[in-house]
Amino acid sequence: MTDVDRLAAAARRAAERAYAPYSRFRVGAVVVAEDGSEFSGANVENSAYGSSICAEATAIATAASAGVRRMPTIAVACIDATDPGFPCGNCRQLMREFGVERVVVDGPDGPGVHRFDEDILPNSFGPESLES
Repeated sequence: MTDVDRLAAAARRAAERAYAPYSRFRVGAVVVAEDGSEFSGANVENSAYGSSICAEATAIATAASAGVRRMPTIAVACIDATDPGFPCGNCRQLMREFGVERVVVDGPDGPGVHRFDEDILPNSFGPESLES
């Protein structure tokens, strides 16, 4: 099993723990820190939809709460989708903040690997943008 396949499987397992009683759209994510440690998260819905939390945000917040400040890889899986489920714009900006470089997106045909700066959020605004 490749690293990409292993991460996609871990994201699928995280999605199985999602709390999605309204959309029934379960998403899981796994971020990998620079030291190789992994942190998972699942989406958590709320009847007030704006209070819902994406799986990617949950995984990033869990890692950040553990002191991680750089997360070069994230894997995402939407186990109830018929197409690959790419991260929303809000999560893309969170990924940018924590240095994600590689995004593994699982789909019906297996996982695909995407470069963050080229495929997911090109020409993005980040912390260094505030230095000028």
